[in-house]
Amino acid sequence: MNMKWTKLSLVAALAMSSAFAGGDIAPAEPVVEAPVVEAAACNSNTTIDSKAVLYYYTDDNFGANSVFDKETSSLAAAVTVDVSHKIMDGIIGNLSGVGYSNLMNESISFGGFEYWTDNPKDTGAFLNVANITATYGDTTFVLGRQLLFTPQISGFDWLLASGSYEAYTVMNKSIPNVTLTASYITEFRGVNSGVDFEELEGDNWTVGAAYSDAFDASIWYYNVDDAYDLSYTQVYADAGMKIAGIDVAAQYVNTDWDVGDASNVYGIKASGSVGGFDLMGAYVHTADAPAGFIDNDAIYTTMWNSLGSNAIGDAFKVEASTEFSGFAVTADYVNYEETVAGEEGSEFDLILGYGLTNCISLDAIYSNTDYGDGSGDNQALELIATYKF
Repeated sequence: MNMKWTKLSLVAALAMSSAFAGGDIAPAEPVVEAPVVEAAACNSNTTIDSKAVLYYYTDDNFGANSVFDKETSSLAAAVTVDVSHKIMDGIIGNLSGVGYSNLMNESISFGGFEYWTDNPKDTGAFLNVANITATYGDTTFVLGRQLLFTPQISGFDWLLASGSYEAYTVMNKSIPNVTLTASYITEFRGVNSGVDFEELEGDNWTVGAAYSDAFDASIWYYNVDDAYDLSYTQVYADAGMKIAGIDVAAQYVNTDWDVGDASNVYGIKASGSVGGFDLMGAYVHTADAPAGFIDNDAIYTTMWNSLGSNAIGDAFKVEASTEFSGFAVTADYVNYEETVAGEEGSEFDLILGYGLTNCISLDAIYSNTDYGDGSGDNQALELIATYKF
């Protein structure tokens, strides 16, 4: 099972820059420039999105240190380049390349969890996405390395790059307001598992249907033979609608583990706006065993560091968000009756975001997390600067 904070891989990408200089040279005779119409037409089929991220993390190592101590602080950065190219009508090639390097503190242990790379000072690059997307009528096929965004099989979008999958996906929208999806997964790269994609054993697949019109609803079925050395089948269902200006939603998850008790998750949440604040409250009850998931989940009580799928018993979450003076502010709190470690746990997060320009943003996250493992509260501060180019 994953906990979100273990995915804080200290990675970075080498920012690359080039300087070009030249002088005016007067030609001996008039020069006729060649037309560039064909080149422009070719380039118009390609789109490129890039970002560079500088990331700082520090914690108190469950009270053993002070925040900002050298022993529990680290600095990293990353560069990601996303390229999409139209090969022909209905067929698009997609690539996402990532470069990384840890910039400091190769001795930090974060309580014994593994680093994003085997060597904390390591520097390298890999392709997180490499696929062909083909659309014919109402049907789209995605073949190859891709991102998945289903409720219980998804990828963390975390500093470096989302967890990604080698998979074959088909989506169909022939039925009005309904999207049908099926994916067969062969390999998986988790956010905290380095650059290597791990080959999965057995059959790992999901099928789902999502409806969106007067209300929203979805239902998914998962067959997982190889997730963290565990196997299970799972049904996920949710539905939501607006009632008297309040968004209400409910979810149900049943996980039939090959070994151990089955898990049943019942969740409800309500959200709305009052006096410039967006407010949300959620309650989730999990019976007998944690729910199954890969990399990320959609349980209503999931937090910045902790995942609701790892809890048992009753869980409560409250959240408030607002904006002032250009800052986006979110504060939330959750209490778990029993975490995967077997004891009561909780988490408080304060998340700040500020856009300096359309291309530069700054984020700060303070979290105080009790994982229910007897180690006490862990206070952490994360500072993230992102530049899109």
